[in-house]
This record gives sequence, C-alpha cells and structure tokens, in this order.
Amino acid sequence: MRRHPLLRARASASAFALAAAALFAAISLALPLMTPKTWAQGRPQQPNLSPEDQLAPSQMNQPMPAAAPEPGASTPGTPKSKIPPKRTAAAKPAVRPMARPGSGRTEVDCSGPFAKDSGMLALAVTYDSRNMIFTHETVQGTQVGVTVLYPKDPRRRLEVWWQNPNRTGTYLIDIAGKSIWTAPKGLRLGLTLEQLQKLNHKPFKLKGFDESGVANVADWDGGELASLPGGCKASASLHTNSKSAATDLPAKDQYSSDDPAVRALKPTVSEILIGY
Repeated sequence: MRRHPLLRARASASAFALAAAALFAAISLALPLMTPKTWAQGRPQQPNLSPEDQLAPSQMNQPMPAAAPEPGASTPGTPKSKIPPKRTAAAKPAVRPMARPGSGRTEVDCSGPFAKDSGMLALAVTYDSRNMIFTHETVQGTQVGVTVLYPKDPRRRLEVWWQNPNRTGTYLIDIAGKSIWTAPKGLRLGLTLEQLQKLNHKPFKLKGFDESGVANVADWDGGELASLPGGCKASASLHTNSKSAATDLPAKDQYSSDDPAVRALKPTVSEILIGY
C-alpha cells in the first residue's frame, strides 16, 4: 500500500526527531557537569594580574544591545498619526582628538594614583600604559620594582617605587634630574635654600655636603613641610657647585638652613623623595 507523500514526510521528521533526542541524551551522559567553580578552575589564568584583575566570564559574554529604532520609524501598535516626522540631521561639529590621560598633570599630591595603597594599574589608567615602563632597582641586595613615567622625556620623568612584588603599595616617589614634577606644598626642583626655608615657614636642619656637593635635609624641625596632605613625607637634597663644600661643611655634621656658611654656598634643590 502506497502512502501519501505528506504522510511519508511526517514519518521521516518523527524519525529524525527521535534520533536527535537519543544523540543529545548520550552526549549529556558522557560530559561532566560544568559548574561556575569548575569553569573557573579550568580556564587559563592571565599572567601578571592579581585575582581581582582577572577577566570575569560576564565581561566576555555580554549580550549585544538591541538596535535602537531610527527616528520616525514606527513600532507595533503605534498609530501613524503619532509618529514624529523625520528631521534632517544638522552638520556635526568637528571633534577634537582627546588628549592622552594625565598628559598635562605633573603634580604629586599623595592621593589617587600616588596614594599609599595605589599600584601600577592606577598609574596606567591615569597616565596611559604607553607612557610608562617597568624596571627593577637593587637596594641592599634586594630587587625593588620601579615604574617610570615618561622615560623618554627628562622634563616629565617620574619614578614610583613599589613595596610589593605585584607592583602595588607606593613606597617611594623620586623627582630628580630636569623633571618639572612638583611635590605637595610647592616643593620642586631648583628652589634655593632661602625659598625652601620659606616654604617650611621656619629654619630646618640639613646634613653637610658629600664629595659630590650634595647635602640632605635631616629634619624639618616641625615646619610646614614636616606634615603633608595624604599622610606622605618629603625629603630633599640640595646641590652646590662649590668644590670645597665637602671640606668646609662635611657630611658628618648637621647645620641650620639659617647658617651663613651654608647659604654662602648657594645650594639648590636637586632631588625630592616622597614616601610613606
């Protein structure tokens, strides 16, 4: 007995559905159940990132938003009389290219990317990772991680030293060379001894000069520079061109910034260290 073509098609579809169901059941029994925990254990880790910086599955599988209707397009159930007429788009003004993050900021304020609990990620967000490099410095036999901002620009160069191997925890910020960076309360390179004392609002103590003609601040004596906003502390080195400074005012002794002998050498601030 010959079947009608429509009946033959229905029979074939039913057989295909039964075969597909059997195949799906077999695959389900063969594969282990994948929970969020087992997925996290099996996914590849991203090197050099802390656990909180790893990409989450939700960041990679976000659904695409629905396309917004064009102006004047009708939606189901909207009377044509209420559809606003299309307007001719006005010419868009020229858009100026955005400056790179942090490209104009050259002030250390002991907060934000320079806070005590900051890290290299915060610097990269503020100043753009293309404007920095990471290196190491050896201190008393131990390697310390250092991020250098604007390494190819002597005027904007800044070094940030980290307490932890994962490049977090600000340990020291170094302003030196020809850098135009400023520290809190107006502390900057090139200040004279008299200007530095004026910022401190009182005389301070400094050690004598070494063979390179450099003297370091020993104590701000409770002046304005002894306490900075954000909980950080600052120190400064002063340099003189006098070749007899190390002999006349040796580094083993301390002197007041008011001392006429020190002022006669006309030292200026050559390095600023900011730490926590």
